[in-house]
Amino acid sequence: MQKDIFEFLEFKTLYYDKIDFTIVHKAWNCLSKYIKLPYIIHIVGTNGKGTTGRYLSSYLAQIGFDTLHYSSPHIKKFNERIWINQEDVSNKQLQDTHEKLCRYLSDELLEKLTYFEYTTLLALFLSSNRDYLILEAGLGGEFDATNVVNSDLTLVTTIGLDHQSFLGDTIEQIAKTKMRSCNNTMIVGYQQHKLVYDIAKEFEKQNIKVFFIDNFNIPKYTNDTLPNYLHKNIELVMSALKYIDIDIDTAIFDNIKMNGRFEKIGKNIVVDVGHNPLAAEQIVKNFINNKVILVYNSYEDKQYEEVLSILKPIIKTLEIIKIDDKRIVDTDVLIDVAKKQNIEVKMFENINSNENYLVFGSFLVVEEFLKKLDEK
Repeated sequence: MQKDIFEFLEFKTLYYDKIDFTIVHKAWNCLSKYIKLPYIIHIVGTNGKGTTGRYLSSYLAQIGFDTLHYSSPHIKKFNERIWINQEDVSNKQLQDTHEKLCRYLSDELLEKLTYFEYTTLLALFLSSNRDYLILEAGLGGEFDATNVVNSDLTLVTTIGLDHQSFLGDTIEQIAKTKMRSCNNTMIVGYQQHKLVYDIAKEFEKQNIKVFFIDNFNIPKYTNDTLPNYLHKNIELVMSALKYIDIDIDTAIFDNIKMNGRFEKIGKNIVVDVGHNPLAAEQIVKNFINNKVILVYNSYEDKQYEEVLSILKPIIKTLEIIKIDDKRIVDTDVLIDVAKKQNIEVKMFENINSNENYLVFGSFLVVEEFLKKLDEK
């Protein structure tokens, strides 16, 4: 097997055609004897997993707990996925851990594990003997690679329609699939669909403890520079802190930076890795009565037509950023969708200092945009 971690990952399968949970389960059975897992907080949901995890892990690290936050995908470099005490994992840590996994796992397992599964195992190994592991689900649900370990606490962020081919076609199906990953206790965050709260209550019949934010006496946190959806995520974090009996100092949240989440990277540029209608509904609230140049692209299987319809009130011009990836929707299709909605559209070339920009889409969109900025 390839001994260099990055070369090894380069040849890994990125996406499931069909989920086979048995492979990562077999690999975990081989590795578990070498790992002492910390207290695990598992984060599932459609939107807000990354920010909730980052706020929670940052808070815990800042008050002195040894904390690892596992998230995906990354914006600029792979190391962003494993965040140890507010720092990206080092290449040496990754390489050392990779070499151990190559010793402990068979060649057959090493070959069959997907990119995300192998990355999850790296994070689990690196979490050994720490105080907390904040584990963000990928697709989410009972067959997610992160569900190979039992969590102590599950946080449920906002649930909407996404990844229907794997999770289900309705809010009910998706919510149940995600919540079935809960092992002991769940705290349900803000939801746009009341049905999600009702579904959560059903899990009490399965000896799962179910809490909602209203069950906790959390302090009021005010920061006018943050969009409303980040305030909702912070409320879920404070509920989790209350549950694990940690005192809350709201001033700590002011010192936590969110990369790629409503992040202002210049006087006239905001980037956000939201990529579905639920995210679009949240982001549009922060540009009321303002028009922006929307730099955008989308995966073919995403609801780009609905996203553009939601964002239309704030769009001055849509500028499509070119991305070389087979999963990206055909440019002519995206142009046609924009024109049918009477949205002015062209290809992105460069930034005009006299215009305001919103770069909105997947991590891949933000990554490509930042690359182009660096080239200037």
